[in-house]
Amino acid sequence: MGTGADGKPLVHAFEHVPAETPIAMPVQDFGTAPSLAAPRRFNIDLWARRLLVVLLALIPAAMATHEMRRSIGLDGISLWEGVYLSLFIPLFAWIAFGCATALIGFLLLTVGKGESVTPRALTASSPLQGRTAILLPVCNEDFLGVLGRLSIMERSLAQVMGGERFEFFILSDSNVENGETERHAYQEMRTSFSRPVHYRRRALNIGRKPGNIAEWIERFGGGYDYMVVLDADSVMSGQTMARLAADMERHPHVGLIQTVPTVMGAATLFARWQQFASRLFGPISAAGMIWWAGSEGMFWGHNAIVRVKAFAQSCGLPELPGRAPFGGHIMSHDMLEAALLRRRGWDVHMVTAEDSFEEFPPAMPDLFTRDRRWCQGNIQHVPLIFRIAGLHPVSRFQLLVGASAYCTSPLWLALMLVVMGGALAGLWPPSAVLPSGGLLAVTAILLFGPKLLAIGWALSDPARRIGFGGGVRMTRGVMVDIILSILMAPVAMLTQTINLFGILMGRKSSWNGQTRDRDGMGAGDAIWLFKWHILLGIGLTLMAVKAGGLAWMIPVVSGLLLAPALAALTARKDLGRRAEESGLFQVADPWWRTQSYRPLRFRWIIDAERDAARVAANDG
Repeated sequence: MGTGADGKPLVHAFEHVPAETPIAMPVQDFGTAPSLAAPRRFNIDLWARRLLVVLLALIPAAMATHEMRRSIGLDGISLWEGVYLSLFIPLFAWIAFGCATALIGFLLLTVGKGESVTPRALTASSPLQGRTAILLPVCNEDFLGVLGRLSIMERSLAQVMGGERFEFFILSDSNVENGETERHAYQEMRTSFSRPVHYRRRALNIGRKPGNIAEWIERFGGGYDYMVVLDADSVMSGQTMARLAADMERHPHVGLIQTVPTVMGAATLFARWQQFASRLFGPISAAGMIWWAGSEGMFWGHNAIVRVKAFAQSCGLPELPGRAPFGGHIMSHDMLEAALLRRRGWDVHMVTAEDSFEEFPPAMPDLFTRDRRWCQGNIQHVPLIFRIAGLHPVSRFQLLVGASAYCTSPLWLALMLVVMGGALAGLWPPSAVLPSGGLLAVTAILLFGPKLLAIGWALSDPARRIGFGGGVRMTRGVMVDIILSILMAPVAMLTQTINLFGILMGRKSSWNGQTRDRDGMGAGDAIWLFKWHILLGIGLTLMAVKAGGLAWMIPVVSGLLLAPALAALTARKDLGRRAEESGLFQVADPWWRTQSYRPLRFRWIIDAERDAARVAANDG
């Protein structure tokens, strides 16, 4: 049954699990640095990589700063101009850092062929020795979809050497109603698999997902060497799971290996667009990040393999004192867990894998709802960056980057307001503080350069090019992506700004089941949801007309004013189907669609479909 932190037995609504093999998972003391058995050696090669990336970002930022100072600071820098430069410089450096990472990734994947970022093949001479648990935490999900994805992975494992060393655990935090559906489905399907599939639903959802995982570790972690942590919408091939387990056995100092999942299962136009962007633009940026992160990689909470004893030793999370957003349970636990593993000397690596998948929110509102939770979780890390003793410098940098990602939106908004406000106050005409022609060209290269590099990477390999529908279809998809991205950027800017200030004012986010399926949204709902975007668009338009700088603001105000239409149209499945039929946003099918893998269909599902068909026939 297991016990909680207070020593009282934990009550479980329903479970079918193996005998318990407990392991301790102590809560970490953030104020005291752990003593390491062997001090870390200074890796000059890895630090040289990081220095190179920083220089590639700072050099264009310094050039841009010099150019802007020449245009507005010949007679000295006023207070208003100083505010402008203090906003412009970090935002420009942020863009340059992303472009530098993508450039390095492009060179790795084209010239270096990506050997340093992909997992090695599993060889027949190295059978797996350890046991691996595959954990699927669920919370009010479409359970039939979960079972379908589980069956794909289970059948894939049956075809790889060492597949018998893996077991599945469905760890549910669903409510009573959904829990009953899960129990019924699980009892029907349990004997349909060729390997153990266990199920447990907690009566009390304590600590959200990290509490769910921690409870499993404390009860069963002693019986398993590794755990593959997935999300409810994850799919990973058995071959990749076996490769990851083999890598963990070959490298006993590695505590976690995170794969970079790609998007699959898109149905709406929005999800298909994001799926295309993830598949085309994501690999080069991921490869660059893996290159400079080295053994200080990140954890995204899913599609990763973890050494159970290392995680139990390092990652017991305390409940933080105070109110939200900085107090309570730690929300974005994954990045912090990677930092805590590295804090105790365990290496954390990232790898690319072509058969590691996740789904994407079906519409803009669903993405922004998820993004608000991530915003609160990342902002919660800010005091921990300085409070936790013994963190690796790169771990502190990664936590800072994660938090600062949500600060760029209010900075962009503040920059536009400073430009327009200065023009209205007669301090300058808008053209005086906007980038010059040369600097504007550099900015465009930094913004769109990663997309052009991704096109070059895809065109360099015939099989990859065919997967995107050929060069013409891929280029057409990129052009549509650029248009949609320009329209969505100001919408995301204001949404993240509202979310950030709301969180700082104490309006905490809920953490319930995600919306994974949608087909359209009403016009009235869309207008109400994006009412502040429309008002800001009108306000910026009036300011720009009065200041004489409307041409520069057209992309911003267009995105804000068209936000309801963009959200409603891209949330439609029929437009997603039309895009698929026309070859727009085409991507290669995942591996199970090219083979004989199909989700299992259970007797009670078939009976329900038969009954529904009979009722429909009688009504007809």
